[in-house]
Amino acid sequence: MSDNYIVRRFQNSDADEVSKLIIKTLRTTNIKDYSKEYIENDVKMFTPDGVIKRASWTHFYVIEDEKAIVGCGAIGSYWGKEDESSLFNIFVLPEYQGKGVGRKIIEALEKDEYFLRAKRVEIPASITACEFYKKMGYTYKNGINVVDEEQLFRLEKFR
Repeated sequence: MSDNYIVRRFQNSDADEVSKLIIKTLRTTNIKDYSKEYIENDVKMFTPDGVIKRASWTHFYVIEDEKAIVGCGAIGSYWGKEDESSLFNIFVLPEYQGKGVGRKIIEALEKDEYFLRAKRVEIPASITACEFYKKMGYTYKNGINVVDEEQLFRLEKFR
């Protein structure tokens, strides 16, 4: 593992590798905070075709270390609004967590036009990733620090 991470836009040819990365992360890391049923329901959304579909309505990025994709993340409009955006699908391979990959993804997303045009950026944050996002400057939306009906925290950052 090196410090020479490359962040670039997702290409459809990345879909298989990104799908495997997300599913491995869900089943290895997020399983600590969610039921197997919840995780397997999420897994269904992240097939290669599902990843391509998500990338079609967001600016989706991948991060590579020596030619292997080790993380991903996306940003898009918040319900079509011009002045609000959302971060989505931020995942880091378990063996790369805690090594700055997530930070690099957030930094890339925060340079994207969807971030720069927004007055507010929201993250539907997993229980697993909530503390990481708080370290990156995001706070609980409306001060609500409990999970919603989707078992996610809603975090936000104002610009």
